[in-house]
Amino acid sequence: MSRKAVFGIVNSQRLAETVVSDLTSAGFASSDISVLLPDKGGTRDFAHEKNTKAPEGAAAGAGTGGIAGGTLGLLAGIGALAIPGFGPLIAAGPLLAALSGAAVGAAVGGLTGALVGMGIPELEAKQYEGKIRQGNILISVHTEDGKEVDRVKQIFNNLEVSDIGSTTESAVPKARPSAPAPLRPSAPPR
Repeated sequence: MSRKAVFGIVNSQRLAETVVSDLTSAGFASSDISVLLPDKGGTRDFAHEKNTKAPEGAAAGAGTGGIAGGTLGLLAGIGALAIPGFGPLIAAGPLLAALSGAAVGAAVGGLTGALVGMGIPELEAKQYEGKIRQGNILISVHTEDGKEVDRVKQIFNNLEVSDIGSTTESAVPKARPSAPAPLRPSAPPR
């Protein structure tokens, strides 16, 4: 089974909160919604926070001058990280874990490399990086099937989310017992 992710860009934290609120109202789990935004405030204390509980996430967001407070603070896992060549970011949801792992090995590829590592096509990843550098916010929703992808895209379109794209996240196949390779007769010696 493969999951799908839908990505889009918004130009303000207020719009990001509206999108997240509409997604959760439509039945999408907050643990499947991710948000990635540049940390322009330089929240040094926040960089050491990695919360997985909604109340603590909201408190951490409120404690950083509201950078990720409100609706965004309710997302699963919220924290700050630095991507080499890009700088500080605030991430929430599955993107935080993916980028945290990718950031370790992304010294050469920066944010684009990390996004490509998550399955986003390189051209789109470069466009997303450029938009985030300009202060925009990336929102991602992980879904189970094509119907959910369509629902997310409809919500994104209704709220004027731009640069909407999607990708398939392949599941790791389960190990199956393999049949032994057939034996080939050896060639007679010459």
